[in-house]
Amino acid sequence: MSRSRGQTIFYSAAALISLVGLAEATYLTAIFLSGETAVCGGSADCFQVLGSSYAKIGPVPVSGLGALAYFGVFTFATFAGFGYARARQFFTWTVTAMFCMTLWLLFVQAFRLHAFCRYCLFSAALVFLLTGLVVARPVAETQKN
Repeated sequence: MSRSRGQTIFYSAAALISLVGLAEATYLTAIFLSGETAVCGGSADCFQVLGSSYAKIGPVPVSGLGALAYFGVFTFATFAGFGYARARQFFTWTVTAMFCMTLWLLFVQAFRLHAFCRYCLFSAALVFLLTGLVVARPVAETQKN
């Protein structure tokens, strides 16, 4: 359970990014569950995306799954920052799954709905940042795994 200063900074950055994503996903989930309309700055595209059949899986909003994923990333990054090797693996797997889902949702927005949601694009940017962190992980740590 050893850790370096670089690992601590790396996982702290990942935890902070995931908290921003968690806040956004929680907002969208609350909006979905309350039946309200999200404040999208008057963007019709945003309403089209968030109101589409792709915005939920059965009765569960995709934003709710995103909130769970961001919470998982926060949790795993926190434990990994304290040197837990298994948490590093879960962190990587969760971010990889989020990246794949983000690519699918971007495809849906571009080629199925022909509309883009500002919240969705912001979340995609956060996931790309997290993925970049995973790819740029400190070399000493990747050699230990």
